[in-house]
Amino acid sequence: MILKRFIYLAYYLKGLDFKKLGSFLNYAHTHTGISKLKLLSNAVQAVFKYNISLLEYFQFRFFERSHEERLKWAGTGFMYEYQKVQNPIDSREILENKLLFNAHFKKFILRKTSSIDELRLNDKIARELLANSSEKLVLKNSLGQVGAEVEIVSCKAFDTDSLIKYMQEKNYNLIEEFVVQHHSIMELSPSGLNTIRVFTQLQQGKVEFLGARLRVTVNCSVDNMAAGNLAAPIDMDTGIVNGPGVYSDITKEDQGIHPITGKKINGFQIPYWDEVRDMVIKGALIVPENKSIGWDVAISEKGPELIEGNHNWCKLLWQLPEKKGLKEMLNKYV
Repeated sequence: MILKRFIYLAYYLKGLDFKKLGSFLNYAHTHTGISKLKLLSNAVQAVFKYNISLLEYFQFRFFERSHEERLKWAGTGFMYEYQKVQNPIDSREILENKLLFNAHFKKFILRKTSSIDELRLNDKIARELLANSSEKLVLKNSLGQVGAEVEIVSCKAFDTDSLIKYMQEKNYNLIEEFVVQHHSIMELSPSGLNTIRVFTQLQQGKVEFLGARLRVTVNCSVDNMAAGNLAAPIDMDTGIVNGPGVYSDITKEDQGIHPITGKKINGFQIPYWDEVRDMVIKGALIVPENKSIGWDVAISEKGPELIEGNHNWCKLLWQLPEKKGLKEMLNKYV
C-alpha cells in the first residue's frame, strides 16, 4: 500500500497546478494561522493516510477537520481503485467513446448527432445539421474528457464541404445539434448548457441513486467545475436544489444566487425531474457491466436527454456541494 501511495504522490506532483496550490496555501494559512510549510507537510501526509491528492487536502478543507471527519472523504486514490472495480477497463469503452455511447443510448438522445464518416457518405445529414433550429453545432472528439476537445460553432459559418474540412483540421470526429435548454434553466444561466449530473450505482440488478447535482455555468460555455463553474446539490425525491452553488476553488464564496443573472440557485426546481430519474434508471441497466456511472443530463422544452455517461465521475462534484465526505455510501459496494 505504501508503494502505491508513493506512485500516487508522483502522479499528483506531475500534474500539479502550482499556482492553484499556492492560492490554496495562502487561503488556508490566513484562515488557520498554520504556517504554509506545515500545511504543505500535512497535505503530503494526507496523501498516504487518507488516499487523497495534494489539492484535495485543501478542497476537502482537511486543514480544519478532525481525523474522524477526514476518514469520510473519498479522494482521487480511493475513487480510482473503486471505479476500476465497478467499471472494469474492458467495459468502459461504451462510456469513454461518445460515438459508441450515442449508438448504445440513442433512445435517450433527442438531438441530431453524426460521425464525420457519416457526413462524408451522406451530405444530406450535414445539410440537416446545418439547418437545425438552434443555428449552432457542437463539434467533439469522441474520446475527449471533462469538456476537452469540444467546440460550439455557428451554422452560418459553414457549408457541407467546409464543415467536414474544419472537423478534419481540428481532429473532431463527432458533430451534434446544439441543445437549447429549458427556458427556466436558460434564465438561471444562459452562457452555456447547464447539465444535471446524476450518480447511479447498480447493485444486484437494482439501480440505486448516489445523488444528483446541478452544474451551473458562470460566464462559461462549458459547465465543468474545473472551468470555474458552480455545482449545487439536488434533492433526489423532489428535484429541488437544496443548497447553494459551490466552487472547487476554496477562495471563492458559495452562491445561493447566480452571480451574473441574479436568479436563485438554492430552491431551483429541476424541470421534468421524474422523467430524469426514470431515464437514468433505464440507462443504467443497458450496460450492467458498468455499475457506477455519473450521467450528464440536459433538459430542453421537450424533456431530458443524455449527454454522456462517466465511468470516472468526479469526487469533487459529488461531495463538495454536500459539504461532507460521502465515502460511506460507497463502502457498502466494495
